Amino acid sequence: MMYSVTPQAQALLDTPFPEEFAPGAHAAVFTCLRIEAHEKVTLISDRETTPIAAAIAAELSANGCSWNAFVLEDLAPRPLRDMPAAVLEDMETSDVSIFAVKVQQNELRSRMQMTEVVNRRRMRHAHMVNITPQIMCEGMRADFALVDQLSQKVIEKVRRARYIRATTAAGTDIRADLNPGYKWLKTSGIISREKWGNLPGGEIFTTPGEVNGTFVVDGVVGDYLCFRYGLLEAAPLTIEIKGNRIVDCHSENQQLRDDFWAYTHTDENSDRVGEFAIGTNLGIKNVIGNILQDEKFPGIHIAFGNPYGEHTGAPWTSTTHIDVVGLRFNIWVEEEQIMHDGCFLVEP
Repeated sequence: MMYSVTPQAQALLDTPFPEEFAPGAHAAVFTCLRIEAHEKVTLISDRETTPIAAAIAAELSANGCSWNAFVLEDLAPRPLRDMPAAVLEDMETSDVSIFAVKVQQNELRSRMQMTEVVNRRRMRHAHMVNITPQIMCEGMRADFALVDQLSQKVIEKVRRARYIRATTAAGTDIRADLNPGYKWLKTSGIISREKWGNLPGGEIFTTPGEVNGTFVVDGVVGDYLCFRYGLLEAAPLTIEIKGNRIVDCHSENQQLRDDFWAYTHTDENSDRVGEFAIGTNLGIKNVIGNILQDEKFPGIHIAFGNPYGEHTGAPWTSTTHIDVVGLRFNIWVEEEQIMHDGCFLVEP
């Protein structure tokens, strides 16, 4: 199929990029999104991620599909108050969208406007928030077929379970009682119309019925706090959870504690556990200080705030969503142990 290339798309095609980005970009277009030549794609990037977007653009061009590209700073000042209308209008006629952007503080609203279109139109959407060269060369090079096999085996176990327990040597000791009315979702990197997914993929998640216990964040915290504070193993954040709500948290890094407390008290549900997840990306060997990849690290992460209820079935919402990641988990699905010291006991 022949089509005209927009000036923005041509600019990306003319942008040089490191050749080591190509395998990850190819995986995104051909393996994860399975874009077909007759489909139309909306590619959204910013100046920070232009080389990565250029690698993806090269794969879209090789695919032969129709696509439009947008660089956010060309359309609106950052941080975004709203997703630019031109982006949303283009998405209305696309089958697939790719969001490869380094986000800024207070831009969640604009991303939610974008995913509203994705959800309503049931688009295949790759959410590559804060994608970096390191992630393109690590998590995006995973064997996503293998990750999908492992994710499927684990999700079949947890869908039958009433509760999940988890501990770590660092002090995590939590129990998640599950609500049979809430769905488990698999975002293994193989993206479908049923649920858009982050890339790199590799997790299963639900909205829990109720979480209680202590969660020691010795990996990373999410959103913009991830870049502010980085790896936390030397000075973890300890969160006390009762009745699915944060009741206390503390850290040797008082500023981290205060920033996290403020974030999780933005609205009435910002301190509520909205997501309970198990990372399944076997290609990730260490946390790196970037939540896009780190939440796929094998183990457990939870998030406070928005429960993605349009997918899980949870009837409440929040304007915020922040993930917290721990390390080296022991996990039991009821009485069956599926992970020991960060290693899965389940064969893919």
